Amino acid sequence: MSVSVGVRPVPARVGTRRLLPDLTGWGFIGPATLVIVGLSLFPAAWALLLSLRDGDLISGGDYVGLDNYRAMLEDPDLLAATGHTLMYTALFVPGSLIAGLPLALALNRPIRLIGFYRTCIFVPYVVSAAATGILANFVFDPQFGIADTLLAAMGLPRQGFLQDPNQAMLVLVVVSLWGGVGLPAVVYLAALQDIPRELTEAARVDGAGGPQVFRHVIVPQLRPATVFLLIWQTIGALQLFDLVYTTTKGQPLDSTTVIVFYLYQQAFQLFHSGYGAAVAYGLFVLTLAVSGLALRYSRQGEAGR
Repeated sequence: MSVSVGVRPVPARVGTRRLLPDLTGWGFIGPATLVIVGLSLFPAAWALLLSLRDGDLISGGDYVGLDNYRAMLEDPDLLAATGHTLMYTALFVPGSLIAGLPLALALNRPIRLIGFYRTCIFVPYVVSAAATGILANFVFDPQFGIADTLLAAMGLPRQGFLQDPNQAMLVLVVVSLWGGVGLPAVVYLAALQDIPRELTEAARVDGAGGPQVFRHVIVPQLRPATVFLLIWQTIGALQLFDLVYTTTKGQPLDSTTVIVFYLYQQAFQLFHSGYGAAVAYGLFVLTLAVSGLALRYSRQGEAGR
């Protein structure tokens, strides 16, 4: 005698109950998502159309096609600004990661007032770059600045700092490191705390010393955090503007004119908004290429492990 077993149909209420949390979640985030997407896509599309014209922000101007993009390739000022931006990026990004990791290692130790120290490291990062730039003007002022005062007290010659074409960009890098090293320190600190203690203990049991544990256990575990920081800091460095605007305004002798500040000059001071929009899209392509190379390098490194 055979016994047939039937499958009970799922009640409609169960499906509704499962769907209700999703609908509730989309109900909360839907309006904000539409606003964010709208505020991102509309300016991007408008800037793309503007880059194909020669007008300003008020008048439409004439359609010129890709002439603005061709002019970018022959613009020596834009080429110089690109060089300044790449130099700043090459100094700031590795510097912030190299400085952030030792700070994270120090802040990961169980010492007294550790919360206070972690806050002090992160506070400069949350302070606006404009405020940082204003403070830098006081510190590096050639007549009344603290930096030159300390040099004179030690019997050393005064420096031009932000008013010296050979020093201004290096000073901006130093100021940026002071204000931006907090993020790498916090990200590395979080990554260090996620490393299983069993890994380091097993390495020490096998006879590995401190340097060997750091090189062969800790550093590989920090690779995802390093890739994230590399991309994030690179994007921020390529978009440098507010610090330049509040300190040097591209001077002296245009030695600190970076791409975004040059874009600002073209679009809002010279009213070449079409050309400025083209420069903005050129910067977007550059940022996308650098981020893609960083991701590719990361994947190749993971595949070779």
